[in-house]
Amino acid sequence: MKMAIEQAGIAEENGDVPIGAVIVYQNQIIAKAYNQRQQLNDPTAHAEIIALTQAAAFMESWRLNGCTIYVTLEPCPMCAGALVLGRLDRLVYGCDDPKTGACKSLYNIVQDERLNHRLEVTSGVLAEECGKLLQDFFQRRRIENTQQ
Repeated sequence: MKMAIEQAGIAEENGDVPIGAVIVYQNQIIAKAYNQRQQLNDPTAHAEIIALTQAAAFMESWRLNGCTIYVTLEPCPMCAGALVLGRLDRLVYGCDDPKTGACKSLYNIVQDERLNHRLEVTSGVLAEECGKLLQDFFQRRRIENTQQ
């Protein structure tokens, strides 16, 4: 999770919401990414999506069996769906997202029994640190917006 937090810092340096993701396979980091929506002008450029693309390239397969993804924020519906479609084994995330969270807060896509795959989920890992990154980022944004 510490590496995902580092990735989130890169997103913030680039003017994006500080969210980072890391994917591990057999104790080896095979992907690491950060939000790049602002940088790429792409609404799908979430850290999880970019990390999934990197992991699939490494595995030479879209099936990411045996992989664990570490994310600083509870994934949104798009990312949660992508995790299910990618067949990852496990999701570990930092803080809950009460506005768009799709793994516990609003929905639980990654464990929905109606789908053909489910992930093991661990939440709350370094939640305070992950949450503070986001809280500080949006607080600075609000201050910047009032000064303009």
